[in-house]
Amino acid sequence: MLTAIVGINWGDEGKGRMVDLLSRDYDVVCRYQGGNNAGHTVVNEKGKFILNLLPSGILRDNTVNVMGTGMVIDIEHLCGELARLREAGVSIGPGNLKISHRASICMPYHRLLDNLEEDRLGDARFGSTRRGIAPVYADKYMKKGFRMEELLESGQSLKEKAAAVAEWKNLTVREGYRSRPVEAGELLDWLREFGEPLRELICDTTDYLGEAVREGKNVMFEAQLGALRDIDYGIYPYTSSSTTLAAYAPLGAGVPAARLDQVVGVIKAYSSCVGEGPFTAELFGPEGEALREAGGEYGAATGRPRRVGGFDVVASRYGVGLQGATALALTKLDVLSYMERIPVCVAYEIDGVRTEEFPSGERLRRAKPVYEYRAGFRGCRLSGCRTKEKLPAAALDYIRYIEAAVGCPVKYVSVGASREEYIVME
Repeated sequence: MLTAIVGINWGDEGKGRMVDLLSRDYDVVCRYQGGNNAGHTVVNEKGKFILNLLPSGILRDNTVNVMGTGMVIDIEHLCGELARLREAGVSIGPGNLKISHRASICMPYHRLLDNLEEDRLGDARFGSTRRGIAPVYADKYMKKGFRMEELLESGQSLKEKAAAVAEWKNLTVREGYRSRPVEAGELLDWLREFGEPLRELICDTTDYLGEAVREGKNVMFEAQLGALRDIDYGIYPYTSSSTTLAAYAPLGAGVPAARLDQVVGVIKAYSSCVGEGPFTAELFGPEGEALREAGGEYGAATGRPRRVGGFDVVASRYGVGLQGATALALTKLDVLSYMERIPVCVAYEIDGVRTEEFPSGERLRRAKPVYEYRAGFRGCRLSGCRTKEKLPAAALDYIRYIEAAVGCPVKYVSVGASREEYIVME
């Protein structure tokens, strides 16, 4: 079974929580795109973990985790993430973590460039996480990037490349932004310091994953962010710099000939969004603040307060279609237990005309939400529910409404942050 776990909306839907839960039935969990610009939060018997780079299956003792070809890896950050997990008692080694030798390295100058450009843009900034993601993907496609396999080298070729790249980068860093120049020697020292602890984990993951697929193993592909942050189909230019869609999973993982058997789309019971860009369903004032606090809506990677809104039917239907979702995992349903009425954005209004189609560009920026309200289940404690029969009628009605509205069945419902707090809707 080959399964992709993907986000339906703007990211932060709870993918890490669902991967941790469902990975018990999978032999391999593979991250296939992105870097440390988002966080997957997992709560289990070992504690609470925020994973930026590592696949969420790393907390399963019998699961092999793969960091795929399509990822961009800040090796300094990865070393820190590994150290924190090991301190918490998580065992990590070549037997349960494999890093693609083709994955790109996010260098210190990528972070620097990200910060310099966001500062230059000021109020017109894109809302970058300032982790260097756009610059490293740009270098990848300009064929001037470093790859993980180069950490296995220590000869003259790496020194020559560091010198050439430093000279090239300084055309922008020193001459353009008037910042401190990039030094080739510092790059080499950084690569050696943080590359050495990772050497034993770097391998040809295409060979490994290909063999796993041929042997009929269950492989899960874990996405970062959501459909609306996709570089091609998202709310451009307020997107990530990678492809966040399930269709890219085999390619980004390193097994481009593989075919997915199912796509589980993770979707919140309401809307949330970190960063800049159009977010039509956004709620403001006391209504928005109450929802943010109830859901603990602060970015796992950045700590930034998330923008929040009611469930967005228009954006969610669009995201379900982009992802080709065959089933949904609905998260944070329990958060809505304080509401007497649940706000739902059922359509947009653009220039006085109602639409149920998700727009792009300037039309999306001009869109205004059309809100309706569903019956709430205020005062009902959902975290103890383990079957759909235990849910209050209004909660079950809300789930059925979402299914019909977006055209995809809800298979899993999260009613709490802990691993066991979920319902299978069968």
